Amino acid sequence: MTSFAEALESGRFLVTAELTPPKGTDLSDLLRKAEALRGWVDAFNLTDSASAVMTMAPIGAAHAVKRLGLEPILQVTGRDRNRIALQADLLAASALGVSTILCMSGDPPGAGDHPEAKGVFDLDVTSLLRAVVALDAGKDMMGNALKGAAPLCPGAVVNPGADDVDRELRRMEEKVAAGARFFQTQAVYEPAAFRAFMARAKAFGVPVLAGFIVLKSGDMARRLNATLPGVSVPEGLVAELDGAEDRAAKSVEIAGRIIGELRDVCQGVHIMAIGWEARIPAILQAAAIR
Repeated sequence: MTSFAEALESGRFLVTAELTPPKGTDLSDLLRKAEALRGWVDAFNLTDSASAVMTMAPIGAAHAVKRLGLEPILQVTGRDRNRIALQADLLAASALGVSTILCMSGDPPGAGDHPEAKGVFDLDVTSLLRAVVALDAGKDMMGNALKGAAPLCPGAVVNPGADDVDRELRRMEEKVAAGARFFQTQAVYEPAAFRAFMARAKAFGVPVLAGFIVLKSGDMARRLNATLPGVSVPEGLVAELDGAEDRAAKSVEIAGRIIGELRDVCQGVHIMAIGWEARIPAILQAAAIR
């Protein structure tokens, strides 16, 4: 299996997909979804208690995916752990063969299922990226030598639809300077606007994978517009979904159409299917990928 770092260097169009570890210990459903996407997806993001909803630590799920011979991407947030715990977890991940790390801030605890939990946020994203780079070089973030380096490939996220695009690009540049070797974006539904963003972001020389949340209905699209900063599902797409006799087929058609339009703009796509992982092959076929 080609590592994700090697895949990034290949220059080919990459596909990643998101998987959510269980709220419990049963990994069978997650592993079944991953196995079904063998050959379709280059790597799988394992989320770190997404939306501040407590789930299995992604290290365990990532290791299980790795044992299948598939490539995991470990999402790591600064929300729940201080710098000691974060570095300790990264060393453990590396020892288990998990080498690709996506550095994120994390959603505030008040939004999740343990609203009284205290957020830690000891490291911001750029500091977390620097910590990953240090471990990769054989030292902790304080400069102390490690007994065995931790080969790691750090990445980060970017929001092309942010209200202040100039600020978002400055933050992206800071993340690149801190060591980010790839980016995954917030969900993209307007290829023309994304093309304009990428015309500026390509100056950083780092691969970007456009995010895409699979739209299951018009109501879901309206919720995304109302709740996710930087996400804008055009009214035309909402109307298409509202008027579809077969919403699943229309969803696949829309996803394939938009992803197909992104192929020549960036180096890949990150698909968040949220329970519809089985439809990812049809989406990629509709986009003339794979």
